[in-house]
Amino acid sequence: MTSRSIRRVAATALAATMALTAAACAAPNEGRGSTKPTDTAVVGIAYEPETLSPLLGYGKDGNSKIFDGLLTHDAEMRLKPALAAALPDVTDGGRTYTFTLRPGVKFSDGTPFTADDVVFTYATILDEKTNNASKAELDALDTVEKKDDRTVVFHLKYPYAPFAERTVLPIAPRHLAGKQDVNTGPFTTHPVGTGPYVLTTWSKGEKLTFTANPQYWGGAPKVKHLTMAIIKDDDIRATRLRSGDLDGAILPPELAATFKSDTDRRTLAAKTFDYRNVTLPSANPVTGDRAVRRALDLAVDRQAMVKGILSGAGKPAYGPVPTDSSWFAKGTERPHDLGKAQQILDEAGWKKGPDGVRAKDGQRASFTLWYLSGDKLRQEHALAFASDAKKAGIEAKVESGTWEAIEPNMKQDAVLAGGGSPADPDFDQYLLLHSSLAGDGFNNMSRYANKTVDDQLVAARRTDDHRTRKTAYDTIQRELAEDPAYIFLTHVDHLYVVDDRWKDLTTQVEPHDHGLASGPWWNAEDWQPAK
Repeated sequence: MTSRSIRRVAATALAATMALTAAACAAPNEGRGSTKPTDTAVVGIAYEPETLSPLLGYGKDGNSKIFDGLLTHDAEMRLKPALAAALPDVTDGGRTYTFTLRPGVKFSDGTPFTADDVVFTYATILDEKTNNASKAELDALDTVEKKDDRTVVFHLKYPYAPFAERTVLPIAPRHLAGKQDVNTGPFTTHPVGTGPYVLTTWSKGEKLTFTANPQYWGGAPKVKHLTMAIIKDDDIRATRLRSGDLDGAILPPELAATFKSDTDRRTLAAKTFDYRNVTLPSANPVTGDRAVRRALDLAVDRQAMVKGILSGAGKPAYGPVPTDSSWFAKGTERPHDLGKAQQILDEAGWKKGPDGVRAKDGQRASFTLWYLSGDKLRQEHALAFASDAKKAGIEAKVESGTWEAIEPNMKQDAVLAGGGSPADPDFDQYLLLHSSLAGDGFNNMSRYANKTVDDQLVAARRTDDHRTRKTAYDTIQRELAEDPAYIFLTHVDHLYVVDDRWKDLTTQVEPHDHGLASGPWWNAEDWQPAK
């Protein structure tokens, strides 16, 4: 799909909204006046997974619905047993993790779950032939062995403090996935797991439907039929929620606010590590210039973005770590200082031309900035960034498109991107910043290379001493303040508008990836009808 202008995106969204509204009016059984069954829920999500195989990265942060990990998170993001019967026994100075498995667990096809499935899952992910972009998160793992059907031992190369967090990875069945091509086999779209739900259909670009797993070791869910409607356009998602087609949906603040007076729905906010940033490709002569990077970092008005775009539902971002996290390096906040930004550019030889755009040695300070079409938050962040950059004499030409249109241009063009993981700073920062991952898909999209950052990323993951790790991540954040790899804009709170027919719904602290596993439906298997 080719890129589209902002005007064309708006027109397309409006046309689709009108068509969908008409369809809703023609189908009264789906409206607010209908009586919905208490064992059925339909929720709207913005993003569709590329695969449903945990071997390729699906569900790596937990809550995968179809699968379970050895451990999982509770509402407070504390680790608790899932397929493991207890938390691991850690020995050998933090290099050995021993798990005893929960007895009596079966995959949804009736096959018993054993230690063989655990060994198979981790060994396959680490296999160089497996296309799992997050395998670097398991760099510390040396071997995994089966002691008996209910005991698994992980041997690490070095003490790795967050290793237990990585064991929320879903476990795949060896008897099915082990007999197929891991990257292209039918398991990638027709998975079988031990989780609370069984996938019944996946209509690409439309919806995923699940039914409750009656054999689930945690007890059969009250919600027997769960549908995840894939609606990439924010406006259309809000329209379908308003028509009664959805029980809940994630919405940007501007649209969530339109439901404020709706007495049949309520809004839940989830604190997150989810940030929005602008990539600065090092291969581009403008965004690769350190003076331009430093100037843009000072020219952006983060507070204005939080107030104007997020309606206060978030906070300024100065790096991948939120300012209220214990991992944040105090003193790395950067003020909005347009005067200083202009001074940096002047001193570096970037002089303003008659059209207000700077140039140096015949190179105009101009670059293209892409955002994902249909995503209002990314669009608004991109436009606000371009407006702030223009005041400094830098032109960011905003374009929209699908990821298929954006990805081939990422080496030269900037992208309004996002990321963030609350589990441990290693999970996000290593993939985001280490030079060995430059240009590796959506990892290190800026192709950043900073030896100090590389060294500290490795040092932080190769120890379980908290003080040493904190020092390393503080150093990384200070390096980013002096030598920006990206322009971080905001950390975004996720807002969910949900039908009041469910009681006691909660949210967790969420990562950037917020779809099947996040929102109030992070524990849909535990939902109870309000009446």
